[in-house]
Amino acid sequence: MAFAEAGPIDLTLSVAGIASVAIFFLAYALVMGEEILHMRKSKPVLVAAGLIWALVAWMYMRAGLPDVAETAFKETLLEYTELLLFLLVAMTYINAMEERRVFDKLRAWLVYKGFSYRALFWITGILAFWISAVANNMTTAMLMCAVVLKVAEGDNKFISLCCVNVVVAANAGGAFSPFGDITTLMVWQAGQIPFGGFFALLLPAIVNFLVPALIMNFFIKNQKPASLTETVWLKRGARRIVALFLFTVAISVLCHSVLNLPPAMGMMFGLGLLQFFGYYLRRSLPRSLERKRERYSRRGDWRKLEQLGSVVPFDIFSRIARSEWDTLLFFYGVVMSVGGLGFLGYLSLLSETLYGGGNPVLANVILGMISAVVDNIPVMFAVLSMAPDMAEGNWLLITLTAGVGGSLLAMGSAAGVALMGQARGIYTFAVHLRWMPAILLGYAASVGVHMWVNAGLF
Repeated sequence: MAFAEAGPIDLTLSVAGIASVAIFFLAYALVMGEEILHMRKSKPVLVAAGLIWALVAWMYMRAGLPDVAETAFKETLLEYTELLLFLLVAMTYINAMEERRVFDKLRAWLVYKGFSYRALFWITGILAFWISAVANNMTTAMLMCAVVLKVAEGDNKFISLCCVNVVVAANAGGAFSPFGDITTLMVWQAGQIPFGGFFALLLPAIVNFLVPALIMNFFIKNQKPASLTETVWLKRGARRIVALFLFTVAISVLCHSVLNLPPAMGMMFGLGLLQFFGYYLRRSLPRSLERKRERYSRRGDWRKLEQLGSVVPFDIFSRIARSEWDTLLFFYGVVMSVGGLGFLGYLSLLSETLYGGGNPVLANVILGMISAVVDNIPVMFAVLSMAPDMAEGNWLLITLTAGVGGSLLAMGSAAGVALMGQARGIYTFAVHLRWMPAILLGYAASVGVHMWVNAGLF
């Protein structure tokens, strides 16, 4: 691909090239200050992408090669579009399940059971690990945080400890599944690792979660929170939407592995199925409400009868509108910015610096730690754009380290940033930093386990 290597003209030392790098780092500084500036992270990178490609096009027009820059831009845009469609469908399904109260039901069940603090710590962590393998880590972390805030209200020390554990678990759970994180999805769609190959990271991901969790476990008071009661009923069609989502994931995998088509095609097919099911829910709603009124009236269940009055029809387009558009637009800005820098020649330069020494393992471990400061999306996209000649074991290693490296700092992942807002004043950057040595130990252990268990892939 055009942007994967230095462009026909080496612009790394040109004024336009240096200006592009400065624009990218300035934009990223604004992204890192999102919590302080209260400015959405998509804004600076969208502007940066436009400016960088304008500089690229200007330089190539001066050289009499306008078509070269245009082709490179379209190639980068095509890669982003495939990922955008995939993520948009996944987010729509997650929002539909949230609207049908699937996650509320799970939260209410955990609250009702009256687990001890220690049990709650482990249950929320384990659930965050497994749920994030199919849902995005931010949604998963926020769900588990809502449980902890509800059950342990007032015990800020326990809440902050659980939040750290949930962030680590959600990031680790997303590392071994093609659907668990944007970075794993990028690697899968790029064809560097087959669908089944990611599951080789399951044991390293478990170790990454367990090591810090076992250390934090000793700092939890073994007591029970006050008992709470909360009743939640699933909305009509909730279980069928969950089944449709799993079917859509299966179709997406088959599209890529059997038909050699982009996974986004299978996801868009699944979106069409969800739209048809939404149409069915809307058309059959009056009959369903009438049957329920008769049934509840016979039982004398006035509480459920009252709830029927607040039922609103399912609207698929409202679910699409609730997608994380800031994240999707941020993703566009990052992909296009890094693509522009790659076309200027900087990714080839970076590739020679990091991977030219013949030790890709060290380079992948370092890049994973960098993803604690710089978002893992640009880190992974830069590696994919460099396309270093690595064995499958090393591609799995960078997938693992980029996924779990963000756990080292609270601002290193979407899950951490989201929880700092949700548990404001309780879970903070400083609180997470206190547990960084334990998390770093888990990071090192997961790398070691991967090198040992998957030695045959290197």
